[in-house]
Amino acid sequence: MRVSAKALWLITAFSALISVGTPAMAEDASAKAAADLSALLKNYESFQSDFIQIVVNENGNRVQESRGSLKAKRPGLFYWETRKPHSQFVVSNGETVEVYDPDLEQVTIHNLDDRVQSTPALLLSGEVDNLEDTYRVSGRQIGDNTREFTLEPRSPDSLFTSLRLTFFKGELQEMRMQDSLAQLSVLSFDRIRPVSYTHLRAHETDSYL
Repeated sequence: MRVSAKALWLITAFSALISVGTPAMAEDASAKAAADLSALLKNYESFQSDFIQIVVNENGNRVQESRGSLKAKRPGLFYWETRKPHSQFVVSNGETVEVYDPDLEQVTIHNLDDRVQSTPALLLSGEVDNLEDTYRVSGRQIGDNTREFTLEPRSPDSLFTSLRLTFFKGELQEMRMQDSLAQLSVLSFDRIRPVSYTHLRAHETDSYL
C-alpha cells in the first residue's frame, strides 16, 4: 500500500549521535553544527538526483524498496518521482504539496503546515539559514572526507524523530530517518547534478519528462 506521507518525507533512518556536555555547551555545539550543515546545504540551490529508498519496520524487516528521481530548487520548489515498484509523483511549490498517483488517476493536495515544512524532503528545497531554530544539530568528522550531521526536531509534533545526513567530499550521499512509528528508511543519492526546474504541478507529468 502506498502512503503519501512517506513520499513527502523522503523517509530516512535513525542515528543516535548525542552531544555531550553541559546544556550551554551542547547548545553552542548545536549552533556550530547547524551553521556547518547550512553552509553545505546552500551548495544545493538547484539540483537533481536519482535515488534508492529502503524502508525497514520496527522489527528490522525490509518492507519497501523504491527507485526514482528528485529535483529541488530553492526557495521551496521540489519534485519527486517514484518509478519502481509503483509510479508516483510529488511536487511542492513552497505553499502546497501535490501527490499524483497515475494508476488511480488521482491528485491529492496538501497545505504546507509547520509539520510538513520541517520534513526532510523540504529540507532540501527550503530555507536553511535557521536550522538551529527547528532542530538540535550534532555533527562529526569521519576520516578525511566524510561528515555526518544528525538533526533532532525541537517540536514534539514533528513527523520524524531523528534525521542523519552524510556528506562525502562535500556531496550529499545519504539521508537516514526514524519516524514516530519507529520505522526506519535510508535514501541513497546517485548522480547529483544541477537542474533547471520551473514546473510546479504534479499531474502535468509530461512537463517533467
